[in-house]
Amino acid sequence: MTSGDYKGPVTAEELDELRHLHAQGLSRNEIARRLDRGQRTVSVYAARLGLSFACTVTEEATRVRKAQLEEKRVILADALTDDALRLSAQVWEPTTIHSFGGKDHTYNSQDINEPPAADKRALMAAATAAAAQSVRLVPPAEDSGAADARSMLGRLFSGLAEVVKEEQGHEEADGESP
Repeated sequence: MTSGDYKGPVTAEELDELRHLHAQGLSRNEIARRLDRGQRTVSVYAARLGLSFACTVTEEATRVRKAQLEEKRVILADALTDDALRLSAQVWEPTTIHSFGGKDHTYNSQDINEPPAADKRALMAAATAAAAQSVRLVPPAEDSGAADARSMLGRLFSGLAEVVKEEQGHEEADGESP
């Protein structure tokens, strides 16, 4: 049904069909298609009949779709991270430069220990872009583990302080001065 097409008042037969289709578990949109009525019309008359359309199916489908998209983002972020690593490694790898030129359009190539500076900049720019996109797709966890590290270092420092005190106590007991 197109917007603005008035089909006339809803008939008793259509209301019965609406009840029947609803009982079959069809969605509001599917009922509207089958009755050739607008979605709003179906919603209004369903409400008048005390019928509601459960959102659980839609909610579950949305949840599943979001999970699928999250998985794809993680896969893409992983691939982008791999790309960034490969690109940054190329900055220091031997390469071959090619040149075409001269009035005879000659071709020359030369193996060199690492890419020219302009190529290094381009590789690093591409690696940076890939890494940045990876982080945008899957941001790092908020908890970077800094609190755990500080806690561990604090316990280590306390333990070392106790050892030093014990050592000083043993030295004083033996008659040695620090």
